[in-house]
Amino acid sequence: MAPPTLQNPSIPLNSIILVTAANSLIGSHACDQILAAGYRVRGTVRNASKNAWLTPLFNTRHGAGRFELFEVPDMAAPYAWDDCIVDVSGIAHIAGPVEIFIPDLDAALADYAPLHIALFEAAKRTPSVKSIAMTSSAWAAYTPKADTRFVLTEKTWNDEAVRIARDETLKPGEKGWAPFMALKTEMERACWEWVDKEKPAFAFNTLLIDTVLGSCLDPKNQGIPSTAGFLKDLFYGQGVEIMSQMEPQWHIDTLDAGKLYLAALVTPGVNGERLFGFAERYSWPQVIGMFKELHPDREFPQMVDKGKDIAEVPNQRAEELVKGVGKSGWVGLKDSVKANVESFLC
Repeated sequence: MAPPTLQNPSIPLNSIILVTAANSLIGSHACDQILAAGYRVRGTVRNASKNAWLTPLFNTRHGAGRFELFEVPDMAAPYAWDDCIVDVSGIAHIAGPVEIFIPDLDAALADYAPLHIALFEAAKRTPSVKSIAMTSSAWAAYTPKADTRFVLTEKTWNDEAVRIARDETLKPGEKGWAPFMALKTEMERACWEWVDKEKPAFAFNTLLIDTVLGSCLDPKNQGIPSTAGFLKDLFYGQGVEIMSQMEPQWHIDTLDAGKLYLAALVTPGVNGERLFGFAERYSWPQVIGMFKELHPDREFPQMVDKGKDIAEVPNQRAEELVKGVGKSGWVGLKDSVKANVESFLC
């Protein structure tokens, strides 16, 4: 695929971009697309020795000396970010909660909010930082419901999930995914509150990313992580019970996710926006149908078709930004599924 093309980027080429959670599915693709565009990348991980594979991966793909691996073992520690943020011009902040089951929303917020605020405070102290693009979640805006019409806007928050998560009359098992959705909602909201209060000099945008599917850059060392791993499990008939609990929603390809971080960081005038990384609607039964087209000789699990996500979403702005860095538009679901499968069958 052709490298990204930039017109008058707000951050000069060859500047250093910090990418947190560089070893993650989204983080690795953000690194890859930012490097491909002509920037240098400093990627943070909790354990550098465990993730040493990142350096040869990006040296091979983009040349030696363009990628630097940096260890931040405790992201909430005072001044944890000060060394790695030196001379950084932009930050793709992808690190965040990975636990799906949240027994206590307020306790989780108390644990995770400092991870973000510590980085923002360090960025505020660093004049070279011009822009931050932070990962949020589609679930911070709404709870997907099949065949139910919503109209989402940049000002839509998943207050329904927050209400359910805080409802003491409900048992934990009755709350479903709501506590995790509520954590995503309140975490993003807290970050915007910090920005509104502190008024930093840097631009700040959040990326509401839905289910990420597509290629993995280094399956041998990285595995098939995150939601791309859900697809692998389904391919082999595993995790069906959990995925049956998920409503139809939207997907975004790994390549598009990486390009959206690049675009959000370096496109002039992008500031104070919630960018919806929603490319195409999907359901797991639909994905199984694509498995059958790709591999008609294999047997795949059956799943009940719940319907379709018919929410109206404000994804035009995000697609416009992705097109602005040299794409013709979103990668479609079928191509994402094919690339995802090829990553673990290679």
